[in-house]
Amino acid sequence: MPTLDITAVLLVGGMGTRLRSVVPSAPKPLASLGDVSFLELLVRQLRTQGIHRLIMCSGYLADQIEAKFGDGRAWGVTIEYSKEHQPLGTAGAINQARPLLRDAVDFVVMNGDSFLDADFGKLVQFRRLKKNLATLAIVQVENAGRYGTVRVGPDMRVIGFNEKTGISATGLINAGIYVFDRTICDYISDGPSSLERDVFPRILEHGIFALQQEGLFIDIGTPEDYARARTLFEQLNAAASRK
Repeated sequence: MPTLDITAVLLVGGMGTRLRSVVPSAPKPLASLGDVSFLELLVRQLRTQGIHRLIMCSGYLADQIEAKFGDGRAWGVTIEYSKEHQPLGTAGAINQARPLLRDAVDFVVMNGDSFLDADFGKLVQFRRLKKNLATLAIVQVENAGRYGTVRVGPDMRVIGFNEKTGISATGLINAGIYVFDRTICDYISDGPSSLERDVFPRILEHGIFALQQEGLFIDIGTPEDYARARTLFEQLNAAASRK
């Protein structure tokens, strides 16, 4: 797999409150699956698909993550850290990491508590072709009501977002993987800020596009989802190693 000339930002700073009953003393991304942590699967997936420069936006129990991964050489990547000293949210964490992205034309962002069997090369190529501010990886799930859905037009331009309804129905959801133009940071306010609530509504008219992925998707946000991820470890492990 050739190297993709792009940096990946991993959002690994969340407190994981809902998972605390089963992962009481570690940050959520270090929750174990099989003989590895969830975050190791994400790092391996990025490396396998040719992304070798990573920035981890850490926060809660950040020292554990840095102690585990160090500079990344054991995983065949380079890792830098942007450590938040107060919860900054998904957008605020990216904004704080801005100095580490100063030479980037664009960059990948992924949530540290969800896994999608995605094609990063196609996502990057799609954003560069469209020359848009943001490309979202979306995936169809059976129970979209617990996530909220993404509305797209025939050209895959995002035309809106629906809030969580709690009603079980098939739909397209935001899978937590993005490719952003470097100027996305110009739309992020200082301090705590959310991509989903604050930034995406602000940039909708400037062009957000979506690219649907067909692979396995799972998050580990709740004890039930974490238990399911553990039963799917072999599939997740295979997906993380797929070129």
